[in-house]
Amino acid sequence: MISEARPKFSKERSFQNDLQARVEERLAALGRTRHGGMRIYAKTALLVLWAGLSYWGLVAWAESWWQALPLAVSLGLAFASIGFNVGHDGNHGAFSPSKAVNRAVGAMFDLLGGSSYVWRWKHNVFHHSYPNVDGLDDDIDVGALCRMSRHQPHFPHQRLQHFYMWPIYTLIIPKWYFYDDFMAVLRGRIGDHSFPRPRGGELALFVGGKLAFFLLAFGGPLLFHPLPVVLLVYAIVMAVEGVTLSVVFQAAHSISETSAFSAEQPADIAQREWAVHQVETTANFGRKSRLLTWFVGGLNHQIEHHLFPRISHVHLPLLADVVEQVCREHGVPYHEHPTFWSAVVSHYVWLREMGRPPAETAAAG
Repeated sequence: MISEARPKFSKERSFQNDLQARVEERLAALGRTRHGGMRIYAKTALLVLWAGLSYWGLVAWAESWWQALPLAVSLGLAFASIGFNVGHDGNHGAFSPSKAVNRAVGAMFDLLGGSSYVWRWKHNVFHHSYPNVDGLDDDIDVGALCRMSRHQPHFPHQRLQHFYMWPIYTLIIPKWYFYDDFMAVLRGRIGDHSFPRPRGGELALFVGGKLAFFLLAFGGPLLFHPLPVVLLVYAIVMAVEGVTLSVVFQAAHSISETSAFSAEQPADIAQREWAVHQVETTANFGRKSRLLTWFVGGLNHQIEHHLFPRISHVHLPLLADVVEQVCREHGVPYHEHPTFWSAVVSHYVWLREMGRPPAETAAAG
C-alpha cells in the first residue's frame, strides 16, 4: 500500500502564472466570468428535458423492443451528458457563483445513482491533484484486471486487455453505484487514500440519493413492466452511459502520448511544476467539433479543464488557443488528437502496449 504522505510538486510557478494571467485577460476581453451564466442554465434545462422525455418514453410508452432500444440508448447518452455538463461543473464549483446552486446541481450525480460526496474526493482531490500518478490517481487503478500505467505490475492475462476492457466498460456504472460508493463510505477509503466519511447533510444526501435512484430506476418502471424487462432495459442504459463516460475520460489520459508517473518515485514529481504535470499527463481531442464539445461538456478540452477546473466548460473552447500558445512559448508539449476516434484508437494502442510484458515492451522500444 502506498503511504498516505503525498509527494510535493516544485514551487516553480512561472508557467502557471503566465497561463493564469493570459486566461484572465481573455475572459475579461470577452466580458465573461469563470461561471457558466445563462448558457449553462439553458443547456441544463435542455439536457434534463432530453433525459425526462427518454425516461417517460421507456416507462409509459414503449411496448416493443424496437421502441425501447433507441429510447434506452437515448437515456444512457442523456445521463452521460448530464454528468459531463451539469454534475461535473457543479461539483467543481464552476456552474454558478452560488455555493448552494453548485451543490444542488452537483447532486445530479446522487439522483443518477452516484455519490457527489465520494466523487468530489475521488475526482477533485485525488485525480486532479495527481493525474496519471500510479498510487495516487485512483482513476488509473483497476487492480490486476487492467494495466493502465507502465508503473503497475504486469499479469499474463493482460495481453488481452485491449480486447476485454471495452465490454468491461459497460459495467463501470453499476459497479460505481452499487459497490464502489458503499465500500468507500464503509471503509473510509478510496483506493489507497483515506477520506472523511460523510456526516449530517452529506450522509442524508448519500442515503436519499441512493433511494431516489432506486425508485426511478426500478420502482417506477416496475409499475408498468415485468422485472426481467426492467432489468434488461436498465442494463442497456447503464452500458451506454458506462462506455461513454469511460471512453471520454480514458481518451484524455490513458493514451500513448501522455506521461505517467509513480508515487513511489516522488523525486520525479518534486522537480516538476504542477501546471506542467497537468498538461503533460492530459490530452485534448476533437476540440473543433461543436457537437462533441456540447455533448461532453467541454471535456474534450481536458488540458484546459485540468489547468482551470473551476472555470465552467462553456468557456473552455475560447481559452484553448491561449493555453496552446503559452505551452508553445514555455516548451511544454500540448497533446491533441484531431478527432474523438483518433483518441479512442490511441487508447486502444495504449491498452495493447501496457498488456505486453515490460521486458517485451522495452525491447520493442
